[in-house]
Amino acid sequence: MSAVTIQQRADRVAQLMDERLAVGGRGLQAKLDRGRRRLPRRVRDAAAALAEASHKARNPKLLRQIDQGQVSDAYDICVRHLMAIDPALRRRRIFATILSSAALAVLSAALLVAGFLAWRG
Repeated sequence: MSAVTIQQRADRVAQLMDERLAVGGRGLQAKLDRGRRRLPRRVRDAAAALAEASHKARNPKLLRQIDQGQVSDAYDICVRHLMAIDPALRRRRIFATILSSAALAVLSAALLVAGFLAWRG
């Protein structure tokens, strides 16, 4: 596997993170730093290994130290997880969470006012 192939794989994972998770940043490592909480540990570790391999691939001497099987496995884990994410469903869930939080706050405030009015007579 050449340095170009490793870089293309890292770029593809970074592109998927941008599309599916809406994580900004330049390059895979920057996207990992910003979107760390949104990925499961296994996928996060695989993406970190892929980012490290991409960084090593820039140097011809370090390119020989890269385990090609590990890079392929890390790429497969990342792509499989990121392709399963539906961005529209994710946005709907976030919207539903915000809406339910607001409804709970309004309900709590109404109950407090009703309780205060009942207490005051």
